[in-house]
Amino acid sequence: MRVLLVEDDPMIGDSLRQGLRAEGFAVDWVQDGRAAEQALDTHPYALVLLDLGLPKKDGLAVLSDWRRQGITLPVLILTARDAISDRVRGLDSGADDYLIKPFDLDELLARMRALLRRHAGRAQTVLDYGALQLDPARHTLTCHGQPVVLSAREFSLLQALLEHPGAVLSREQLEDRLYGWGQEVESNAIEVHVHNLRRKLAPGLIRTVRGVGYRLGDPP
Repeated sequence: MRVLLVEDDPMIGDSLRQGLRAEGFAVDWVQDGRAAEQALDTHPYALVLLDLGLPKKDGLAVLSDWRRQGITLPVLILTARDAISDRVRGLDSGADDYLIKPFDLDELLARMRALLRRHAGRAQTVLDYGALQLDPARHTLTCHGQPVVLSAREFSLLQALLEHPGAVLSREQLEDRLYGWGQEVESNAIEVHVHNLRRKLAPGLIRTVRGVGYRLGDPP
């Protein structure tokens, strides 16, 4: 899952980037409003974490412009502005949620998962596919009731496919989901992750659509 982090405080930004990457998110971090606009113009994201007090262009102005342009991806405001009027203004400007600093990473992750479910039109927290049960909140996977250990990127790739069970996802789409800026991507990285998932779960679980990408096959 690729997210855009817009935060001008170097310590907070670096800490959040590390914490989110450890949870399997691909994170692109920018530190001003203009850079946030440029990033969204050139890369696909599932969610934006947006500070308000930004250099070059205030976060609320950035958010308002996005909504006027018809950009509907989820935006979670992260800010030290804790007045009720600030919260109301943020939500009325188009934010999907509003979290006051300082906050706990676990609460941030829970709010992110809720926004992503809502945006995808899902209410359930667990993704089921045959004997597979993938729980993003607990970062667990079971097959026939038995736990299966996956790497963070294997988990994210499988989650992407389970969230779009009838779709073919290209290698580029999967790379965008699994890797953020500055993260080295080997030319066969996706193929390696797919091979590992087939080996750990079932050979026919992920089908290769030659020249296009990958889709889910028969459930185990």
